[in-house]
Amino acid sequence: MSKTVHLLKLSVGTEDVAGLTAWQDTKRAQTEDGLPRHVTRMWPKRGDEILNGGSIYWVIKGVILCRQPVLRLDEYIGADGIRRCAIVSKPGLIRVAATPKRPFQGWRYLATSDAPEDLPEGRQDEAPLPPELSKALAAIGVR
Repeated sequence: MSKTVHLLKLSVGTEDVAGLTAWQDTKRAQTEDGLPRHVTRMWPKRGDEILNGGSIYWVIKGVILCRQPVLRLDEYIGADGIRRCAIVSKPGLIRVAATPKRPFQGWRYLATSDAPEDLPEGRQDEAPLPPELSKALAAIGVR
């Protein structure tokens, strides 16, 4: 049986979870079949582990705030003719316990044991805190 691993990605230019949702609702951020995708230069070497129940965890303003299950990895050829990887995810963001994360470039693998827990069902629809406040609370251990 294959292990499961997740991806960790900065959502650059996004102010909050609603902003990431709005971006994913644009045609530019979707596959031909209407699913959200993130195009990246590098192809994950651990693709089988990602596709074995992995998610992409989104870092917004220095805090991991949400995730999306990864459905597939598609080949994407850019206008420049370069082969890239489109990480195709299930629509909708699942909010997780706010967890601070230092900036990094590209994406990183995230072990299942290190992944933040999903917020309980009753908290998924509550208004999210501003990222700066989430970061400050997470830094003192309040999730």
